[in-house]
Parts: sequence; C-alpha cells; structure tokens
Amino acid sequence: MLAPEVETRPWAEQFVIDDAQYRNQLDYIQAYSAFYKKKFEAAGIGPAGAGGLADIGQLPFTEKSEIRASCTAENPIGSHLCVDRSEIMRIYSTSGTTGTPSYIPLTARDLENWVTTSARSYSASGVEAGQRIVSTYNAGPFVAGAALAAFDKLAMCHIPVGTGNTERLMTAIRLLKPEAVVLTPSYAAYLIEWAAEKDFDLKGSSVRRVLVAGEPGGGEPAFRKKLEEGWGARVTEAMGIGDIGVSLWGECEYQQGMHLGGRGFIHAELIDPDSGASLAMRDGAKGELVLTHLQHRAAPLLRFRTRDHVEVWTSACKCGRTAPRIRCIGRTDDMLIVRGVNVFPSAIREVVSEFVPDVSGHILVKPSQPGVKQEPPLPIEVELARGRADDAGLAETIRARLRRVLVFTAGIKLVPFGTLQRSEYKSKLVQH
Repeated sequence: MLAPEVETRPWAEQFVIDDAQYRNQLDYIQAYSAFYKKKFEAAGIGPAGAGGLADIGQLPFTEKSEIRASCTAENPIGSHLCVDRSEIMRIYSTSGTTGTPSYIPLTARDLENWVTTSARSYSASGVEAGQRIVSTYNAGPFVAGAALAAFDKLAMCHIPVGTGNTERLMTAIRLLKPEAVVLTPSYAAYLIEWAAEKDFDLKGSSVRRVLVAGEPGGGEPAFRKKLEEGWGARVTEAMGIGDIGVSLWGECEYQQGMHLGGRGFIHAELIDPDSGASLAMRDGAKGELVLTHLQHRAAPLLRFRTRDHVEVWTSACKCGRTAPRIRCIGRTDDMLIVRGVNVFPSAIREVVSEFVPDVSGHILVKPSQPGVKQEPPLPIEVELARGRADDAGLAETIRARLRRVLVFTAGIKLVPFGTLQRSEYKSKLVQH
C-alpha cells in the first residue's frame, strides 16, 4: 500500500478533509474560471451560495460538450483555464469524435497529484518496488503518460513496448522476465490466442500480475476467469477519466471492485443517468459516475458527467482500504436500448463468456437500425471456440440466457473461430 495513513483513513474523516478542500476549490474557481463564473451566474449561484460537499447536488453538471464549446482558436484549452500559460507544465490531449483533440493542461502540482493517484491505484494490485512491469500503451501525447510515471514512483523497473507490437512484447516477457504487464482487457485476451498459435508458454512465463485498463470489462467475472486461466496470473483492473485524471481507481487482490485511488484529489458522486438525481453511495447501487476536482489548479472541473455506468460498494474491504469501490458496467456511448431495456455490450460479453469453452468469448453486436433505440431481436454474432461446429441448440441456449439475465431478446448467429476481429489495443463490441 503506497500511503497507508491515507488509504486506510476512516471515510467520515476523509469527507471532512475533502469538504474543506472542496470549499477552497470553489473559491479558487469562482475567482479565476471564466467558464464557471458564467455557469454559476446562469444558475443563480452567488460567490457564497455554493456551500460544501453536502450541497454539491445543487450545482449544475459539467458536460464534455460544454468544455469543447468554450474552446476557441485564441484559447484552445477552453475558458475553464484558471492559470497563466507560464504555470502550465504539461499539456496532454484526448481525441474526440470530431477529430479535434481536447487539450488537458497541468501545473506541476496537478501532475504530481495525477502520478500519486495512479501509483495508489496500481499498487493496490500488489505490484512492488524492484519488480519489472511491461506497459503496452503508446502514451506519449495522451493522459495515460502520467499513469505510466506511477511506476517510477513505485520504484518499479518499467519496460515500455508500446501498442501493436506483439512480437516485441512477448520477446520482452521471455527475455526480461517481468512480474507484471499492463494492457487493455482486449489485448490480454488476444495474447492468449496468439500464444496458443505460436506455442508460447504464457502460463509458464514470469508474469504473475496482469493489470488491465483502458476499456470496460476487465472485472467481469467470466471474462476475468478466462484471462486468469490463459495467463496463469492474477488479473486486476484500473480505470481513469482523461479529463479528470488517469488511473483514479484500482483493484486490490480481493477483486471486489476498484478502490478510489484519487481520494483527497477528487470527489465521486452517483446519479441517475436519466433524471440527474443524486443516488446514495451504498453496496450494490448502480448509476452514472460524476467527478469533481478538489485540488486542481490548471483547469478544474465541477460535477463532470463521465458517462460511465458503475456499480458501487462502500462496505469494508479485507485489504484495509476504506475508499468506495466501483466496477464499470459500460459507457453511455456504447449503450443500446431494446424495448426500454438498457443493454451494455460488455454485459452481453459477460453472459456469453459463461459458455466458454464452447465459444471463444468474442462477440459483435450488429444493430439493425441507426441510433440507440433498437427493436428486438438484437443481432449478435458469437464466435465459436476453435474446432467447435455450429450448433443451433447452443445458439438457443445463449439466447435464452441473455433473455433471462439481461431481459432483452437477442438474435444469435454463431460464427467460426477467427471470424471476429482481434485487437492489439481496444476491441469494438458494436458495429453500427
């Protein structure tokens, strides 16, 4: 554990500390953020009217689209920038649907907080100082670059190999014998098949920790089981939000959700994604994650809608960490609505993975009409396992299981092994 005095602090005590930080953050934002000055005025919130964390639900949400709309040629970062350009130490970027990047500036203090948060999230997995870890992200211009600096803070030997170079990665594993790798869940699954084809003894390798991040699904029980059996290693997941911070959440060895590694730096809320109403953070609660900076300087965000749908746990964890835990169910961007039922592709994959070894675990959802709303049956291609013949009975069994668990009707098409595309980074589960 990177900082036991922080990570095991009673949550009630943490809330008091966070409340003080939040009030200071509000004062700072109201003094220096043109974006939030305008936003608060429109909402009728005066300089002293925002209150503390107990009142945060009265503030308006911040949408990604608002931040983009505030960017101009003169100010490409956006009007929520709160510091002089001379104070900016790093500018990362994220890619958007328009192809225009979103720029994320950081002061030296912001960057330090990001790295500390990432180090906490990764250390939860059990990696230790002196161990070797291989990373597979091309992280240079993107926010993941700050996450990778966490390995330096943990005093690990970091071996970056980048994305899309499987031969280089496996050579590094064979020769340098790392104890851990960090990669996307999709890539971790792909490498199991690659190793089988190349007669590479993945289970017999030095790797004992597989840290997955970058997309939902790494914590799905059936999918995780597939990864752990293929690698012969413990699989834990981490998660971040580029606009807020990287690797904000990290899972411990007990695999009961990702702990908030960003405690003290961010405040997490749960809301109903349709109404926007606040939901209590308690065991089993599900909703959309909303995040607020508590100590940010360059471009702080208040009540940022992540569009990540999560399940929450607040009960005690055996590891001793006291922060809330989450597991990501899926993203609004990927969600489909079938006759009023919200369906996440990662949840479909989780159910289908129950049928391994009859299937490979790879799926592709192929909506029959544009848009989010779909009429049943929702077409889904399910890839058979290597050497497995088509079986109408298996397709019907999968369809019935999806109906029972996820409450929607699917049209299942079984396709031969190797039909569905593999990825050396992230896999697309929906083909629009």
